[in-house]
Amino acid sequence: MKAANHTEVREFVFQGFSNFQEHQLTLFVVFLTLYILTLAGNVIIVTIIRLDNHLHTPMYFFLSVLSTSETFYSLVIIPRMLSSLVGLSQSISLEGCGAQLFFFLGFAITNCLLLAVMGYDRYVAICNPLRYSIIMTWRVCAMLASSVCATGFSLSLVQAVAILRLPFCNSLIEHFFCDVRPLLDLACATPLINDILTLIISLLAITVPATFLFISYVLIISTILKIASAEGRRKTFATCASHLTVVIIHYGCASIAYFKPKSENTKDQDQLISVTYTVITPLLNPVVYSLRNKEVQDALWRVMGRKSLS
Repeated sequence: MKAANHTEVREFVFQGFSNFQEHQLTLFVVFLTLYILTLAGNVIIVTIIRLDNHLHTPMYFFLSVLSTSETFYSLVIIPRMLSSLVGLSQSISLEGCGAQLFFFLGFAITNCLLLAVMGYDRYVAICNPLRYSIIMTWRVCAMLASSVCATGFSLSLVQAVAILRLPFCNSLIEHFFCDVRPLLDLACATPLINDILTLIISLLAITVPATFLFISYVLIISTILKIASAEGRRKTFATCASHLTVVIIHYGCASIAYFKPKSENTKDQDQLISVTYTVITPLLNPVVYSLRNKEVQDALWRVMGRKSLS
């Protein structure tokens, strides 16, 4: 626990990318381009799934929910980051910081849990194909999606309230948004309970669903290996290859960000990791599912064909 005399801090200032002062315009152009691609890609994914009847399945329902969540996840962080890169206000009120932290964590945890639900969907489809339509009904899908969102934002609320109740001795956030660790670093005193709470939420949001996914894919792969023909194995694995790719990158970035020792990286390295999971990861969802998924590609051509005919 660290303690110090303090005055009440009601506003924070982001350090942002001040260490890269001469490259800020370049960073602005790069991040803006990635942001536009992220928004466009996720909107296209959701639109295609809504318009094409062939994609009205549980797997693509969860993908549309994930794309929607990724879109709002990006909206919470990137617009303010872009404005600071062009010299606009780099300050944020305590309440604004709390709101950003709440929505960032809410959508981030929701995304992690959604990927686990999508893994369960693939497990049922491959390991219990005859019971798939009985187990994965639309009612069950809606309940799973709503439960995931409720859990994500409940955990986020607990974490955000616990942090904002702390006294802060410094107003300079050495980051480009309000994240857990940079805010804890500003606290005059960080009770052990806060560290324990942060660890528990990280375990619930990352480790538990990642373990569930690992077990699911062990069972999935063991089932695929029992298929007699090589072509059958290839086609079956293709149905979950896109999801597995997103899972590895998503959980890899989250684990590095929230489970590494505090003193392991410099602030610049921490920012690079944060850019990966706030700017690049949301773009991977539409890129991977459009480049590696033939069903989505075919649906896109069908939708474009209908539009051109009309």
